[in-house]
Amino acid sequence: MPFRLSRPTCQSDPPGRRVPAAFRAAVLLGVVCAATGLLAQAPTGGGSQPSEIQLVISGEPGTPPRYAVPDFIADAGDMGRTLGQVLWDDLNFEREFYMVPRDTYATIPIARSADQVPFTAWRELGVDAVVFGTVQRPDANTVRIQVRLFNVRTRQVAFAKEYSGSAANLRLYAHTIADEIHQQQRALRGVARTKLTFSSDRNREKVNGPVQNRDVKEIYLADYDGANARRVTTTRQLNITPVWSPDARAIAYTSYRRGYPDIFIALIYQGLQENPTNGTGQNWLPVFSPDGTRICFTSNRDGNPELYVMNRDGSGLRRLTNNPAIDTTPTWSPNGAQIAFTSDRSGQPQIYIVGADGLNLRRLTTAESYADRPTWSPAPFNEIAFAARTGSGYDIKVYDLAAGTTRQITFGEGTNESPAYSPNGRHLAFTSTRTGSSQIFTIDRDGRNARQVTRDGNNFTPAWSN
Repeated sequence: MPFRLSRPTCQSDPPGRRVPAAFRAAVLLGVVCAATGLLAQAPTGGGSQPSEIQLVISGEPGTPPRYAVPDFIADAGDMGRTLGQVLWDDLNFEREFYMVPRDTYATIPIARSADQVPFTAWRELGVDAVVFGTVQRPDANTVRIQVRLFNVRTRQVAFAKEYSGSAANLRLYAHTIADEIHQQQRALRGVARTKLTFSSDRNREKVNGPVQNRDVKEIYLADYDGANARRVTTTRQLNITPVWSPDARAIAYTSYRRGYPDIFIALIYQGLQENPTNGTGQNWLPVFSPDGTRICFTSNRDGNPELYVMNRDGSGLRRLTNNPAIDTTPTWSPNGAQIAFTSDRSGQPQIYIVGADGLNLRRLTTAESYADRPTWSPAPFNEIAFAARTGSGYDIKVYDLAAGTTRQITFGEGTNESPAYSPNGRHLAFTSTRTGSSQIFTIDRDGRNARQVTRDGNNFTPAWSN
């Protein structure tokens, strides 16, 4: 649901027009209990240094190379199938390669070693590059994975790595391989190892206390594709609008644990929580600065919802806006010099930009009847995505700051809101009701390849880790 521009309340939407959850959450506005070991660590060990091979595989002129990723050869269980499928999905996500469907491999002889790879058969299938991998389990707790990427035409090795470590999360090894192949073959920072955080009511509990009859919303995190979802908060209250710190080691969010909105920070790996605003006024919608040292947020501590900036520990508080309107949903520019936000000072919610020093305020959106929840893209893109009213619903639009133009990337399939950029800027996560409930989707920045990420319960306001 996009946010409604009003003072923080817990009342339901008025009858008639539905408003975006982002703006409503902005005015909606708990305790974090992240257990240690919540996130699996990246695989390490001898031989895990980046491949020194620099061979780049190309396809036919004007076409991307065709990649095949069969099952890894495993000494037990379904480890090989899991690695092969997840790696295929990860490589397919960035659309840099044409991924040959795995169900077409049935006629290809299985290679048990690298010197048995049937290059002729793969070439007949039209494959330019094939992955050969093995996975061994020396004991119950560890795995050893070897992977090679072959140029099918020349039979040369383009990428070779070995990974060893915990067997707890095979998917992480596949994610690591995908990101390293993208980096080596395309000089592209992939997102396979990144994570999403979001708010969810999937536990189907009801809030007790001052906001009865509302569904409990807890903070979750998951892999970028929705797998391995883990609960971060356990307060049985409203916990909403989570955002990642730049180092992806902490999540700031709004919690109603005290009966009113306040800002908390979950320290993921330490299993701790911080409360930098410390209950002064009502505080919501935190967002970290690009260097992680400051937090911009909305607060009514001076009587009206305004933007404030504080140091991460709560010190150095500074008021950023001063207007009778409601100013909310801040987002930092990549260099930390500016902040985009939503304000109804023109009569309806619109997107504005102000310097991080509070100067040089300007309105960004002028052609929208209702614009909300801006999110600034990472470099090298220079754009701001937001939710806009379109007809009876809301869709995701993108404002190109250099060109001064707007493009729409979702088109009337349910209500679409709360966009969040991937760290490479090539994708957005967002909330959509297109399946009947509120779920998290990802989409390419050109509006193609929408993919559903969550399915359990209702899920809201995604944020993408670095």
